[in-house]
Amino acid sequence: MSPWREIADRVFIRRFPFFDQTIGAVVGRDRVLVIDTRSTLVQARELLDDLRHVSALPHVVLNTHAHFDHVLGNAAFRPCEIWGEDGCSRFMRGHGLDRRAGMAVEMPEIAADLLASPVDPPDRTFTGAATLDLGARRVELRFLGRGHTDHDVVALVPDAGVVFAGDLVEEGATPSFGDAFPLDWPATLGQLLDTAGEGPVVPGHGEVVDRDFVAAQLGDIAFVAEMARRQWPDLRAAAHDPAGPPPKFLVTEVARHLGWPAEPVREGLRRALGQAAGVLGVPTVP
Repeated sequence: MSPWREIADRVFIRRFPFFDQTIGAVVGRDRVLVIDTRSTLVQARELLDDLRHVSALPHVVLNTHAHFDHVLGNAAFRPCEIWGEDGCSRFMRGHGLDRRAGMAVEMPEIAADLLASPVDPPDRTFTGAATLDLGARRVELRFLGRGHTDHDVVALVPDAGVVFAGDLVEEGATPSFGDAFPLDWPATLGQLLDTAGEGPVVPGHGEVVDRDFVAAQLGDIAFVAEMARRQWPDLRAAAHDPAGPPPKFLVTEVARHLGWPAEPVREGLRRALGQAAGVLGVPTVP
């Protein structure tokens, strides 16, 4: 039995237990687009083996963004083309080795596999938009704005009505704010809703969702952003350090309203206050 699920004509997803990763495969006449390559070479080879259930056609890869769990399997797919937004390649070149080392410390159970996985940035990069021809089928790659990172890409499959959203959308867990731009993220999700139509939206982690789910997550992130905007003038007057942790009262209020754990709220507010203060630039979370 195939581990893949066909969610539209020749559009497949495969969910893996590790981080509840959701990988996509879009089959054309001539080649298959693989959306993200997992966290290590070992995991990528598992993915390659699974792809035999989808098609024997050659692969082309899209990295939705540069976080390790989406890109450290890249080398297993070479010599195929690997696509990503310019910022994805830049992030991997500038931060990839440090991030890999940091994750190896955080996850000693897979540290050896992580450190054996090359940092292999996309070789086909773009800004704004690009179109992939899979043979009698096209996939539109779009950068809609900053959100989960400063370089998130979505993949639209127009003839199937499917959108792969990467980690701009998170199902089964709260959004991850470690490298996020919370003041921009709601508008980017608004662009996604304008682009997506009524079809399925595939997150980078978790189950396939719909427009209503995306709209609800937009509202949650917008609440984090708006609370940071409202509080920043008073916090600035009180000499609050925008690079430091947000005030406990603010974390408690936002967490209670959203029903989220404190830690993602704390990180989201820290990033949002940094943006409101004008000090948030290159991501610095290890």
